[in-house]
Order: sequence, then C-alpha cells, then structure tokens
Amino acid sequence: MRYAPINNSLFTDNRRRFASRMKPNSIAVFNANDVMPTGADGTMKFRQNSDLFYLTGVDQEETILLLFPDSADPDHREVLFVRETSEHIAIWEGEKLNKEQATAVSGVRKVYWTHQFKQILYTLMVEAENVYLNTNEHYRAVIEVETRDARFVKWCRETYPLHNYLRSAPILHELRAIKSEFEIELMRKACDLTEKGFRRLLGFIKPGVWEYEIEAELAHEFIRHGAGFAGYEPIIASGKNSCVLHYNINDKQCHDGDVLLMDFAAGYANYQSDLTRTVPVNGKYTQRQRDVYNAVLRVMRYAMTRLVPGNMIVDYHKEVGLAMEEELIKLGLLDAAEVKKQNPDAPLYKKYFMHGTSHYLGIDVHDVGARYRKFEAGMVYTCEPGIYIPAEGIGVRIENDILLSHNGPVDLMANIPIEADHIEQLMAESRK
Repeated sequence: MRYAPINNSLFTDNRRRFASRMKPNSIAVFNANDVMPTGADGTMKFRQNSDLFYLTGVDQEETILLLFPDSADPDHREVLFVRETSEHIAIWEGEKLNKEQATAVSGVRKVYWTHQFKQILYTLMVEAENVYLNTNEHYRAVIEVETRDARFVKWCRETYPLHNYLRSAPILHELRAIKSEFEIELMRKACDLTEKGFRRLLGFIKPGVWEYEIEAELAHEFIRHGAGFAGYEPIIASGKNSCVLHYNINDKQCHDGDVLLMDFAAGYANYQSDLTRTVPVNGKYTQRQRDVYNAVLRVMRYAMTRLVPGNMIVDYHKEVGLAMEEELIKLGLLDAAEVKKQNPDAPLYKKYFMHGTSHYLGIDVHDVGARYRKFEAGMVYTCEPGIYIPAEGIGVRIENDILLSHNGPVDLMANIPIEADHIEQLMAESRK
C-alpha cells in the first residue's frame, strides 16, 4: 500500500459497533470486491469493497470477514480470511498478507486462508440462526454486473435455505455516516493533498493548454504523495464544457476568455475528498464571470451555515434554493414576478442549478447514509452550489468539504483559495 499504516483500533472499533447492533446468534459476512476484467488477460485496478475496508482495513482481493459475536468459541467471534500467498504469486504479483500481517492491519486475531472459508462457515452455520448479508443499497447505485457479494448472497441462500436472512446495509449506513477522529484525520490528509494539486495548477493553466494536460499535473502531484484521484474521474471542463455536470472527456484545448471548471480531489488510504473550483483560463475573470462566481460563492457560504446538527437534507436544499433564487434574479437570469408565480414543485432556479448542494463524503465520494436522517455532529458533507448558463458558455461550481460539529461547520478545505481576487492574484504571481 502507498499510504502510511492506519491504527487498527479504527477497524476494531468499527467491528465492535457493528456487532453490537446484530441480533443474537447471528453471523455477518463481508466479501472483497472482484478484480474486474478489461479484455484479453487484462484487469482493472483493484478497488476494495468499502464496507470490508471499513471493518478490516485490508486492501487485498479475495478477503472475507466473518463476524459471529455469540459463537461459543471465542476464536470464531471475529474471523478473517485472506488469500494464501506462494512463491509463484510473490514472483508474479508480489507478496500477499500473511496471517500475522493480516492481524496487524485489521486487529482480527483469528485468520484463515480464503480457500478454508466454506469449511469454517459450515461449522458455524450449525450454531447460528440469522445471517447478515451485505449489498450495495446506495439510493443512486446502478448495478449491472453481478458482484462478489451478490454471488455469495445467492450461494448462501441456496446452501442454507432455512436460516433467517437480514441486511447489513442499514447498520453500515448508520455507522459510516458518523466519522471517527481517525477517519477525519485521513480525510484531512486527502484534503491537504487536494490543496497541493490545486495550487500546482494555478501556475500551469493558461490559454493553449489541454484539459488532459491539467489532469496529468494533478495525477503527478497526487501520486508523488502516495495518493490518487478520489473515486471518480476528474472533471476538467473549459468553456462550454463547464456547463456539462459530469463532463470527464478532458480532451479540449483551453482558450483565452474561457472559464475552467475543475471538479477533482485526492483519495488517501481509501478515504476521499471532493473539491470544485472554477478559474479563468487567462488568469482574469470577465465582469460577468466574476459576478456569476461571486453569486455562487455567496450561496455556498450561506449553505455552509445551514450544515448544522438538527437540520435535514430536504429542508436544507429548500433553504439553499431560496438563496439561489435571489442570486439568479440579481444576475438577470430569473424574473422576480415569474418566481412568485412558479410551481413550487418545479422551481425556476433548477434551470440554472439543477443538482443537489450536498452529499455524504467518506470512504466513498457519495458516501452511504440515510437520506432523511437529521444532520449530526461527525457527519461530513460536501457543499457545492453552481450556476450553469450554456447560452453564455459559463458554468461555475464551487465545492468544499464540511465536517459538522456542535460548534458549527468545520471547513476541511479552508486553506484552499476560493475568493476570485485571491485566485487571480495567485495565477498572476505564478506566471512572473
């Protein structure tokens, strides 16, 4: 792994809290993600299952965690299965975790090889009544391939049809929404690396550079610090592409007079950050670009004040929508009289600001958590309003990552330049 070792008490505590929410006499099983194929004998880069990593810290394929808190055998209350290494594997792929190393990473004392899983599971299923199965239940998930977890669900229900089956996802959504101090520190590290990437770009962006060249600068900065891009393709969108919300082709040349919307971030130790900044390609905003930028910034700063314990995402988005309406009227994009007559279920501001303002952030960029749960201290949300005017070729989004606390919102990206004047100043200084 490229990142520094993580204190395994994080994972030990996560397992303890999950186990405390299980029904009596229950087993829970969590599988690693598959190594996904490309073509011929190629494979994609491995990305660990987020829930398994949350509970073990193990970043290796073919890993399985089994929890059985009420097992009569103390050794089988937490069991980790890892891929058995060999001289052949060591030569072709590099060494895998041995049992002692797996324990050091995860804090799980009892470790078997993965090929022993079905045998051990059988001995434990004889004792258990309930089985918690893991599935991806994110409300925006689009799953068109059969995952390792899905295959296990099918196999387990066919092999042990008389057990009672339960869902792990609701427990994990509850737990993962609140970040521990260990998790917050990892996210701060990711945010700090994102800052390094952004500052590097301010001296590189100019008319004539290509969007993919900007992406390459970020990749260099992140990888040299043992990180990588967060769990999404970076958006480097110049000119009219700044109005395409999920643009990631990054194959256009940047031109004088364009704005450049960049939505990117570093991921560190499987924890993510998420940043958006919109800068002038030539180092100087036009008056119109500046007016739109400052309007978005004012909405963002208002939205941050509403990321407080006790608020709810539905009410929060309504509040932010009202602030956006005011700004769009000032910009001449909406008519105040028309806004008063609008259908409340189809607000007019959605023409220029069509996405949500915030989402959970953590191991996943769009992290798991109940949509209608009240905000609580320890949650981390993005804050990312935007205004998109395709007719003018101006798209502006600004995004920071916010930790909710009892003492008010904590901006994890407070050190990253955000004011239009500051961005212009830094771009000018870097070109001298």
